[in-house]
Amino acid sequence: MQVFPAIDLLGGKAVRLAQGDYARVTVYDDDPLDRARAFMEEGAQWLHVVDLDGAREGRPCNTEVIARIARKLPELRIEVGGGLRSLEAIEGLLQAGATRVVLGSKLATDPSFVRAAVTCFGAPALVAGIDARDGMVAVEGWTRTSGAPALELAAELASWGLRHLVYTDIARDGMQTGIQSELYEAVALACGFPVIVSGGVATLADLRAAAELGDELVEGVIIGRALYENAFTLRQVLELIDTTATTTRKAADR
Repeated sequence: MQVFPAIDLLGGKAVRLAQGDYARVTVYDDDPLDRARAFMEEGAQWLHVVDLDGAREGRPCNTEVIARIARKLPELRIEVGGGLRSLEAIEGLLQAGATRVVLGSKLATDPSFVRAAVTCFGAPALVAGIDARDGMVAVEGWTRTSGAPALELAAELASWGLRHLVYTDIARDGMQTGIQSELYEAVALACGFPVIVSGGVATLADLRAAAELGDELVEGVIIGRALYENAFTLRQVLELIDTTATTTRKAADR
């Protein structure tokens, strides 16, 4: 299971929102590069970046910040979402150094665009991003609910050529209230490939629960506020996941 420490960008700064509410913002770093470097030094291989300005505006707004992180920390793989609603926007972020990009609002509103993106850039460069509130897909920076059931949308992804999915439980995002293991199991079964868990991670027990679902159901987990507020360290997370994976393999071999 991969670990994706998160950096949310708003006005060029690293912030966190509570339940996606732009009025409930906490600034953690004036220079996101400092935070990215700290995560890498603790063992991160991936970084999950959300361009909050871009999600709200419908176009990438923090590309220069992302390019700077990619340039200064070339060993770090970067997953980026927020405002990717044109092929040109996707191309621009990939050229800026993103390893792969997250398609969000377009999943619910324009499947033909998603298919075109897969054709242009390939499945490894793309991630579906489903953000759900009460089981329904939210779009446009979580400011509007689309009316599409999240599990039904997840079931369409493979037919469009996608093979990665970040599923965010909005009610829990930034709240450190724990994750619903059963929810992510249902999402993975619906889409037919492992899901990236996002929203609500509060304790090492939450991470253990995600890891125990196994690689067939969980590709990775995104961690934000819990790291920023020192609920645990990234090193502790990586050690826990390694130990859990070893234990799970041994149990399977018996």
